[in-house]
Amino acid sequence: MAEKEVKKQTKKEVKVKENIFKSNSSNLKAFGVWDTKSIQINDLGLKRYINLNPIYVPTTLGREVKKQFWKSKKPILERLMIRLFVTGHSGKKHKRSSGIFTGKKNITYTTIFNTLKYVEEKTNKNPVEVLVRAIEAGAPREGITTIEYGGVRYPKSVDLSPQRRIDLVLRWLTQGAYQKMTGTKGRKRIHQTLGDQIIATAEFDQNSLAFSKKFDLERQAQSAR
Repeated sequence: MAEKEVKKQTKKEVKVKENIFKSNSSNLKAFGVWDTKSIQINDLGLKRYINLNPIYVPTTLGREVKKQFWKSKKPILERLMIRLFVTGHSGKKHKRSSGIFTGKKNITYTTIFNTLKYVEEKTNKNPVEVLVRAIEAGAPREGITTIEYGGVRYPKSVDLSPQRRIDLVLRWLTQGAYQKMTGTKGRKRIHQTLGDQIIATAEFDQNSLAFSKKFDLERQAQSAR
């Protein structure tokens, strides 16, 4: 009888701990400041691939790498942080490197936090929601591939997968931020240029590198149909 009572007590304790964990996780906010649960994703094609689950520190330490579609399991803020390390290739050459951010995740963490604060000050909106709107606005729907037929190569329009769309817009956002940081007078900080790129893309501004790249890519795809 005593053993059964002990087992019942332990089961009750486990349920209490689970309820406490659920209540704490439901109150989590990004960086402890911004709510992500109330954000709606309007682009249904990207809904499954933009992870907005509440998390205080947006880093998973590679826990999802071995799973299928592991990129979509990572928080979208972490994917932006990772993109700051190496912004990607420009054409066929790797022209842009991450400079001081290489291997220093604490710096990228602070940069993303300052970027969100900067966006909030400029727009008076939830900066995570502004980032989602920028991803939706800057993600291209069509791209081009090269087909060889009879020894002749020609471009062909193709539909882009949701994962590829998000990868491209995150690359363009960070590349645009680096370009503005190095090319402007007065040397703007990276969190300012990245915030400006996010805001401009969310507002469909042609001065945004991501939106202009999307426009050019879809125009080329339309002509290659």
